[in-house]
Amino acid sequence: MNRLAAILPASNVLVNVDASSKKRVFEQAGLLFENNHSIARASVTDNLFARERLGSTGLGHGVAIPHGRIKGLKNPLAAVLRVQQSIGFDAPDDEPVSLLIFLLVPEAATQRHLEILSEIAEMLSDRELRERLKTEHEAADLHRLISAWEPLKSVA
Repeated sequence: MNRLAAILPASNVLVNVDASSKKRVFEQAGLLFENNHSIARASVTDNLFARERLGSTGLGHGVAIPHGRIKGLKNPLAAVLRVQQSIGFDAPDDEPVSLLIFLLVPEAATQRHLEILSEIAEMLSDRELRERLKTEHEAADLHRLISAWEPLKSVA
């Protein structure tokens, strides 16, 4: 199992999210984490925006990995949201974003946080998989694609 699948419950995958801006999609993510995991939505949105002010989490190719550190969180947690209409995200290629993988980590997380981000970036570098993630109609199918993906094994 890949690191993202290990921290991504099926209930945290949403498609056709109605969010017309970065602010709105962050609010939707905050609501999801609050409803599914009892994490205060304000804490989620504030931390996502704080990280975003350091630089866009848009990777290019219509995907972004907004992430933040949450005080009191014990283990990393992820959510995947796909919006109905792509939104501007200041990505390096200026392409609007439709697929967002949210990552919340404990306040003191360091190496594990970076390993998860690295694996997500590796997964999203697979053009065929990335396009399927952006077009699957059902949340369950999106979750299945993510769960089935295997990272390249390092020789180290």
